[in-house]
Amino acid sequence: MNSRARQDSLLRLLRRRGNLTVGDLARDLGASRRTILRDLATLREQGFHLHADPGPGGGVHLDAASVQLTARPSVTEVFALLISVATMKSAGLLPFADLADSGLSKIERGLSAEKTHDLRRMLASLHVGAISPLQDLSDLGTIDPCLLPAFEYAFLQMRHLRFMYRDARGRETAREVEPQAMLILHPLWYLVGWDPSRSDFRHFRMDRISGPEVVEDRGFRRRHVPFEADICPFREMERRGKRGAD
Repeated sequence: MNSRARQDSLLRLLRRRGNLTVGDLARDLGASRRTILRDLATLREQGFHLHADPGPGGGVHLDAASVQLTARPSVTEVFALLISVATMKSAGLLPFADLADSGLSKIERGLSAEKTHDLRRMLASLHVGAISPLQDLSDLGTIDPCLLPAFEYAFLQMRHLRFMYRDARGRETAREVEPQAMLILHPLWYLVGWDPSRSDFRHFRMDRISGPEVVEDRGFRRRHVPFEADICPFREMERRGKRGAD
């Protein structure tokens, strides 16, 4: 677990369980007491109000008010929130859409100019559409939690993305593509990449991707992704003789 993920987990523990000793936090997070103390110092520097009560029964607790004032979401986290809301709205599953949009706009206003620029670039790569009723969903799996952060970095830095991919027949192969866009057809999510070996766009179901890795020494140029109003890889395969999707 990297330091950012560990510190986020530390804050979640304090929010949910209240008063915890440094020993409790170290045990629950699988870290040393020294690491936890260093994380607590870092969080205090970021503005979180953390208090420590000495003696038996004492421990560390978080002032709940400081969470609302100082939490700084990353571009990936805001992007995940935005695409989740967009997906739910598209599927007609979000009865409080206006409230969700209002809350997200407040989060967006808290971003720096640089993060706002990155977020706009990522949102420009996103397309939400309708899934074909003929699409087979019997093998729907879970998405690797490392995939969205890897996509964000590779997309913004214009670096190739390498991963293992399992096709519809269960065969696993190594792939390397230029990550150009994301396509969401609830409940399926696709990574749209330009495959240099085939000189064509490919659609990869994100629940079939594992082990994503950014290739730092291989860059690319941004390409126009030819999304149609109702693009669906299932229909694309029929139109293009099963050449455009995996």
